Amino acid sequence: MRVLVVEDEEAMVAALTWGLEAEGYVVDVARDGAEGFWKARELEYDVIVLDVMLPGLDGYQVCRRLREQLVWTPILMLTAMDEDLDHAEGLDVGADDYLTKPFSYPVLLAHLRALTRRGLGERPAALTAGGLRLDPAARTVLREGAVLDLTSREIAVLEYLMRRKGRVVSKAELLDHCWDPAYEGGYTVVEVSIHRLRRKIDRAGGPSVIATVRGAGYLIEDSGEAAP
Repeated sequence: MRVLVVEDEEAMVAALTWGLEAEGYVVDVARDGAEGFWKARELEYDVIVLDVMLPGLDGYQVCRRLREQLVWTPILMLTAMDEDLDHAEGLDVGADDYLTKPFSYPVLLAHLRALTRRGLGERPAALTAGGLRLDPAARTVLREGAVLDLTSREIAVLEYLMRRKGRVVSKAELLDHCWDPAYEGGYTVVEVSIHRLRRKIDRAGGPSVIATVRGAGYLIEDSGEAAP
């Protein structure tokens, strides 16, 4: 999942980036309101973490302008102010949720999971497809009740495909959402990751959970199959 962090405090930026990347998120950073507004409007993100107190445009202004521009990416607003009126203002200008500093990472991650489920239509807490069950909170993937040994990157790729079950996802889209924005390599890294993932998640002799659509990308069928 790709997240935009709009925050000007270097220590907070470093902590958020380290913590989110450790959980498999791809993190992009903007250090003032104007940059955050531009990135959120021009680029595609799964969720935005937006601080209130920013140089230039503050978080309220950024949020309001994004909604006026019909940018509906879920927004989690961070505030150091624990006042009901501040929270109400954030929600009134279009934020989806708020979190008061200081906060714990488990709580932050739970908020982000809830927002990403809400932001793309029906998004159950556990994802199922092809006999697999992926729990984003626990970062685990089960097949027939057994936990599969997947890397954080493999889980991120699988989660992205499962959340778009029934839709073809291009290599460019996977690269954009599951790898660091600074990565400058080609699509080979995506192909290698899919190959390794298939070896771990597919049943011997059975069809692949992840289908290749020639010239277009990858697809997990929306078969309606319920995983155990």
